[in-house]
Amino acid sequence: MSHLSHIAFFVAFLCVGCIYAPTSVRAARILGFFPSPSPSHLRIHCAIADTLSEAGHNVTVLSATTNPFKHAKYNYIQLDLPLFPKDFLSRLVKKEQSLLTRYPMFIDVVTSLANQSFANRRLKKFLATHGEGSFDLIVLGYFMNDFHLGLSAHFKAPLVVSFMVQPIFAVHNLVKNPIEAAYVPTLFSEGKQPLDFWGRVHNFVVAAFETFYITSKVEWESQKYYDYNFPPDRYPPLEEVRKNVSLVFTNHHFSQGPIRPNVPSLIEIGGIQIKEKPDPLPADIAKILDESKEGAIYFSLGTNIQGSHLTKEKTKIIFNVISKLPYKVLWKWGEQDRPGQAKNIIYKEWLPQDDILAHPNIKLFITHGGMGSVVEAQYHGVPMVGIPLFGDQPSNMANVERSGYGLSVDYLTLTEESLNTAIQEVLNNPKYTKTVRDFSRLYRDRPMTPRQTVVYWTEYVLRHNGAKHMQSPAVHMNRWQLMSLDVIGFLLAILFAVVAVFVKICKLLCCRDKKGKETKLSKTKQKNKLQ
Repeated sequence: MSHLSHIAFFVAFLCVGCIYAPTSVRAARILGFFPSPSPSHLRIHCAIADTLSEAGHNVTVLSATTNPFKHAKYNYIQLDLPLFPKDFLSRLVKKEQSLLTRYPMFIDVVTSLANQSFANRRLKKFLATHGEGSFDLIVLGYFMNDFHLGLSAHFKAPLVVSFMVQPIFAVHNLVKNPIEAAYVPTLFSEGKQPLDFWGRVHNFVVAAFETFYITSKVEWESQKYYDYNFPPDRYPPLEEVRKNVSLVFTNHHFSQGPIRPNVPSLIEIGGIQIKEKPDPLPADIAKILDESKEGAIYFSLGTNIQGSHLTKEKTKIIFNVISKLPYKVLWKWGEQDRPGQAKNIIYKEWLPQDDILAHPNIKLFITHGGMGSVVEAQYHGVPMVGIPLFGDQPSNMANVERSGYGLSVDYLTLTEESLNTAIQEVLNNPKYTKTVRDFSRLYRDRPMTPRQTVVYWTEYVLRHNGAKHMQSPAVHMNRWQLMSLDVIGFLLAILFAVVAVFVKICKLLCCRDKKGKETKLSKTKQKNKLQ
């Protein structure tokens, strides 16, 4: 092939590539609003913001508390919103209330905390100086704060929702994702597919409770706060604002289960917070782990729980067990309320969890079972012993135990024997490590990484002006229409009308026949009298 032929072929290749490549997206102006009272939620949401800023977009983040990504390229505005109150977390841990009273209380506290954002001086100033045209896209961190959807109406921009775990019903409801309670266990039912008959009964009851009670209460609270903060003379109704949700990003992956149908606008980005290449560990931590040739243990109860939230009795039980283990233990614990000192325990107020779990010498992760922690352990192939406390944690650890990635112990009935037995079983039985490492390979096997997925679908929404064509038609239907109650009522009305007409005709025929017989009989009697 001649030199000119090479050039012609190269030019033709570039032309074809330009024709069939997706339309490029200019650097978009994106606002991330993350008011959650939980720092662990913030890590997920800010991972999305960090991904988009790395892709070249101009990202501004308004958030409740400290920035979890110190070197991120986005513009970070810390609002200093209230976090979960200490007594509230203590009550959740101790499970002082029944399920029926605990969740309504939880919703009241969460929605009230979210509503306090509108009284924040920095947010008020920001909203006063930014309006229509300021941003091309809004990313909202969701935590039962539906009324914050009104920000998309304020900025008149498409909306993407970020959720931290497997979607709950309120999240499914944003894009009208089907529930399928007959074979898809809800997050709170702690079921595992396939469901047997009693499993389906249990799941049906939990699904009904979540749909008609929990989700309805979230909607009621959201409507109350929306009407107050977004007056009807300036903003559309909340039910119309809901229809502006273009995508939901959920920190979940189908390989974790359950298997279920999803509408196109629900995108799974499980593991978005996990770095594809771990950062170097702090020198002291790296030295401890590198020298622990026999292995080391990492222990953390997450970002929300402090030592003061646990009873002294339970804390002492945990310390007594861990202090006797023949391994170095990195224990994430605050400066206060430390249960004791031991040669094998290294306390730290903060630890880079993702980077620690990536270290090859970590043998075990003792965790509260938050989804972020479980996902990071699964990704890095580290077996777990869980002490679930509240929220989705019991469900997460139930799934971990059923899947063979570790064991779970109940906090309320925790004893030294139960905790030690679980730890020794997971440490000494290689099946747990093998199973979770096998899953790690499965979990990582995807056509695009979570970060690539976020960039592609966000830019897809930007390219197509909100991507309304992805919306399920169910978004524009009410609950009665979705349940086909209007259709059923119409068909029943027709059936009743047909039956009524049929009965009427039968009566008329019967009456006519009866009247004819009576007339004939009367004529016969008259004839007999004449004779």
